[in-house]
Amino acid sequence: MTTPDSDGLLAEQLLRLTRRVHRIQKRHLEQRGLGVTPAQARLLRTLAHCDSPPRMADLAERLEVVPRAVTTLVDGLEASGKVRRMPDPTNRRVIRIELTEDGGKALRELRGARLSAAQEILDPLTDLERGVLSGLLDALVDGTPEREQGQERKAGQGRVC
Repeated sequence: MTTPDSDGLLAEQLLRLTRRVHRIQKRHLEQRGLGVTPAQARLLRTLAHCDSPPRMADLAERLEVVPRAVTTLVDGLEASGKVRRMPDPTNRRVIRIELTEDGGKALRELRGARLSAAQEILDPLTDLERGVLSGLLDALVDGTPEREQGQERKAGQGRVC
């Protein structure tokens, strides 16, 4: 059973871990010399998961930011040749954002930077501890207690991702 004090400590630990993860990922990005900010990297990853070039408003919704923030990110990525704006074929007023070949190359480098950052962060853990952490993180991300997830998996009702 948790107490308010232990919940406060956990909250502080989560915040400290989040800041450390961001710091390490930023350092790994900078070491690769891609000239991409963490926010731009997130936009590139989001673009890579789109079936077709999205509208700016779609990107803002998926990134959970205001449209103006997406405009600024796209401006920077377009200036460096990683994305391009293109008119929608069915509506001239709509602009879609497409990943360029250079953007695809940058995305591959970004994946490498994220992987090396994750390895650095997880380095102190044993394989068993990593497995436990993975289950706990799934429970936190999904908002489902781990014990219920285990029951769902046994019943064949687990996630399909």
